[in-house]
Amino acid sequence: MAERDRDTAGRARNARPRDGLGRPLAHGAPGVERQPEGIVRAPSQTLAEAQELLDSGRPFHAHEVLEDAWKSADEPHRQLWRGMAQLAVGLTHAARGNRNGAMSLLRRGAGNIEPYGGEKPYGIDIAGLVGWATRVADGGGVDSTPPRLVA
Repeated sequence: MAERDRDTAGRARNARPRDGLGRPLAHGAPGVERQPEGIVRAPSQTLAEAQELLDSGRPFHAHEVLEDAWKSADEPHRQLWRGMAQLAVGLTHAARGNRNGAMSLLRRGAGNIEPYGGEKPYGIDIAGLVGWATRVADGGGVDSTPPRLVA
């Protein structure tokens, strides 16, 4: 049985290189540098970094940044960050050509952030993102312009 890649705390990690959309490559292949995991950022920093990654065509990496926020968030905003990460994963699946996966994750992400529409936490454009994700998931297709996270 092959040994698994593990971090210093013993948690399983996949150290294989990945392409720009997060797909694993063969060991030793040149890959795209991954976002560091487990970083706790201020919400404004999370949103700025995720937007920059989306704008540069790296939705998988934006997902990793948003996932850090989700995993470190306390209630009442845990589902908000989970939904934001799901939207980025939906974009990742769309870029990979997985339409069904993309539509499913965009719907799930929109459903997770929609309850926050009345408060507009951290300046996130909840209504705009829900509208965008719903249009795409209902057949509008993903264009090359990433959504704006903050209005």
